[in-house]
Amino acid sequence: MISWLSSIRGLRRAGRRTNVALLVVLVGAAVTGGMAFAAGTPIPAGLATLVHGLFGFAVILLVPWKTMIVRRASALRIASLVLVVLIAICITSGLFEVFIGYGVLGRLSPMQVHVGSAVLAAPLLAWHVSRHRRQRLRRIDLSRRTLLRTGALAAGVGVTYATLEGIGRFAGAASSSRTATGSHYLSPRAVPATTWLFDRVPALGADHHVRVAGTELTVADLRSRGTTVAARLDCTSGWYTEAEWTAVSLADLLPSEQFAAAASIEVMSVTGYRRRFPADEAGSVYLATDYEGQPLRAAYGAPVRVVAPHRRGFWWVKWVASVELSDLPAWGQSPFPLQ
Repeated sequence: MISWLSSIRGLRRAGRRTNVALLVVLVGAAVTGGMAFAAGTPIPAGLATLVHGLFGFAVILLVPWKTMIVRRASALRIASLVLVVLIAICITSGLFEVFIGYGVLGRLSPMQVHVGSAVLAAPLLAWHVSRHRRQRLRRIDLSRRTLLRTGALAAGVGVTYATLEGIGRFAGAASSSRTATGSHYLSPRAVPATTWLFDRVPALGADHHVRVAGTELTVADLRSRGTTVAARLDCTSGWYTEAEWTAVSLADLLPSEQFAAAASIEVMSVTGYRRRFPADEAGSVYLATDYEGQPLRAAYGAPVRVVAPHRRGFWWVKWVASVELSDLPAWGQSPFPLQ
């Protein structure tokens, strides 16, 4: 009874520190979500995904306190209500993606809804914060009681995360078999055709050539030099697959005398989409012409696409037009293409 009454009193005292804590976890969720989306390799993407999930649960645990603050407000603006709805959609779609799995409803996947609602909420959150008077750090904010409350919130987040993970595993939910990056398995034949942002599927003829360091290669040239490569394609849309590709590595195509002096390898699509790989990854980046024993289809990157087993899906450039050696470092590019 005493503990219950203490919790009620704590809810009633919700105020400035609750708002600050909620702002911190919302910003943390946005930053780690962007990192998880932009990370090109599995390990940093997995770590960012884990921390992103913890921030998301922190938002949920702070809802009761924020609700008390909202109830004391003299009036609610429409923009504030829209912000609440967008955050609710973002959290719900994220939970759906984790525990139900990948799917498409109305041409949108849960991950697309999750990211889209977060992007729409960002300017509204900035507006909402700007409407409130500036908050200054006070001595009480660094008190022992505040640190204990912060620790209690962190512990609650950890327990909630572990509990839901355990329930998911016990129930055999989709969450029990997802990768560290949060992706769910799809069979090679069930993989959807995806494009990046504003890319459109081009119509390329059988006479398509790929320029590799100044040499024009036909699709037949590449296929004749290809071997079977088993690779996992981990897409930022929330799914992954493991399939076999007929492909040839860039190390086998690039002239050794030029390759030794290069800092990176730039692969460009006919659409203008491009990625620069570190030069020392040439042996693990491939140009593929076939997928599961069949020629690539147009929406899957035909006639030639990149296969990079150690990189996430948006590095797998489709409809390759050229491969060029570059003096520019790979780290100097945007984390993910902006087109």
